[in-house]
Amino acid sequence: MSRVHPAGPRHADVLPEDHPAGPADDLNALDAHVWPRGATREGGVLTIGGIDVRDLAKEYGTPLYVYDEEDVRSRAREYVAAFHDGDVHYASKAFLCTAVARWLKEEGLGLDVCSGGELAVALAAGFPTERITLHGSNKASWELEKALEVGVGRIVVDSFEEIARLGYLAQEKGVRPKVMVRVTTGVEAHTHEFIATAHDDQKFGFSRSSGAALEAVRRVLALKQLELVGLHSHIGSQIFDVDGFEVAAHRLAELLVAIRDEHGIELPELDLGGGYGIAYLPGEEPHDPKSIADGLREIVAHECRAYGLAMPRLTVEPGRAIIGPGGVTLYEVGTVKDVEGLRTYVSVDGGMSDNLRTALYGAEYTGALASRSSDARPMLSRLVGKHCESGDIVVRDLWFPEDIAAGDLVAVAATGAYCRSMASNYNHVPKPAVVAVRDGRSRVIVRRETAEDLLRLDAEVGA
Repeated sequence: MSRVHPAGPRHADVLPEDHPAGPADDLNALDAHVWPRGATREGGVLTIGGIDVRDLAKEYGTPLYVYDEEDVRSRAREYVAAFHDGDVHYASKAFLCTAVARWLKEEGLGLDVCSGGELAVALAAGFPTERITLHGSNKASWELEKALEVGVGRIVVDSFEEIARLGYLAQEKGVRPKVMVRVTTGVEAHTHEFIATAHDDQKFGFSRSSGAALEAVRRVLALKQLELVGLHSHIGSQIFDVDGFEVAAHRLAELLVAIRDEHGIELPELDLGGGYGIAYLPGEEPHDPKSIADGLREIVAHECRAYGLAMPRLTVEPGRAIIGPGGVTLYEVGTVKDVEGLRTYVSVDGGMSDNLRTALYGAEYTGALASRSSDARPMLSRLVGKHCESGDIVVRDLWFPEDIAAGDLVAVAATGAYCRSMASNYNHVPKPAVVAVRDGRSRVIVRRETAEDLLRLDAEVGA
């Protein structure tokens, strides 16, 4: 009896139960929830911000991160409008460079940084320091010193050691920073284990259930050189429902009551973090900023009414939701390999060095033939990179037209968040350039690395 691997038929005559859905009716279509707002096809070719991707590849090379600047700015404006009675701080870990920092400054956002390096980029961009919040579970003394020196708006403390260290440094410098205590509320966000951040068994913050959070508040209040202004909570990333936020708000309200009862103060600020999901695949429809804002506002207001608390000023920290959808990665196809009875591998000139998320989280993406349209039959494919790892997968399963060939350009959507931030030089591959497009114009905002860049830190070059 002949046995064929269930994923084997190239044109998907037989599919396993967990196989992705079949091909779209039109492989050339661009799902509006997934692709940048400025993405369209003209003459069959993908254009972003009014620019033909073939022109971008010719001028800047591939792989190439392409950001639709107006997409990013418009999403930032929508969050600011939705949280008009609070504050929106962009989570810079999603992606930060001086150009992006300037966009966000101009659109009225604050900025969250979690390292001295991210702070340095913000300062280089001229970002207002009073609108910067410093995060981090293990801030070095020099990072705290720099934050105090430049006057960042908030410092979120994450350990008892840090409270003592910050108190000492603040007294030494004669400043009184505003401080928030990061609380782990015990909420299990419905997301990947590595990006769920509010359950007790992980490195961030102070546990509410163990009493550590209340003790942290006591220690901050005991140091007159620190000004406690609120609590911070972040339950995870790529979250689509508000159930976790509701539970977190309830537990934070209980903590605010305990602080009021013990110390006679009501903290004026509550930072609920970010983590709002975006569409990576066709059919996914994330919440719009207004619905998120209305939902969070009502949840917190309800809890405050129940406990007799004044409504605190809310801060949120979207990162991916602002920068993710506007980013696309452009690749050139190098080889197309049909492994008979298994699948077709479409190899490109990038891979896990420019997008680690698939290998790290099992993240899912969609992509498309970008340099032309095609009416060829759909072919179940795996988009893979050039690195020496079998796990070097960019998109695990997607449908390309059967006539895709070497030299074609493909684009992977929704790569604006965490791809460049987590990029590496594995196999000594230089990191791609980052290009911003808007109104038919393009410009480099982060230049492509070169072999000279890779050798610059090698202490024995030429020895």
